[in-house]
Amino acid sequence: MDDLTGFQRDLLYVIAGADQPSGQDVKDEVETYYNSEINHGRLYPNLDTLVNKDLVEKGQLDRRTNYYEISDSGQQAIERRREWEQQYISD
Repeated sequence: MDDLTGFQRDLLYVIAGADQPSGQDVKDEVETYYNSEINHGRLYPNLDTLVNKDLVEKGQLDRRTNYYEISDSGQQAIERRREWEQQYISD
């Protein structure tokens, strides 16, 4: 996960916390967090990067809509990241 941008990590976390969200669902959630509009030219290439790195799996809901799902390696990457963060954050 050390080779991901902050935006890509945020996308990964959103996907991990949802049940097979569509790209639009991911976009809506990230826009809420960033409090700004995310254009498709930024969103979909970054989602594709997560798929290409085997952190996320992509499926098809219908001819126009894809869904995204955290992969086992994506879940493991999040767990390793959280363990790393924990050493710097006190509860």
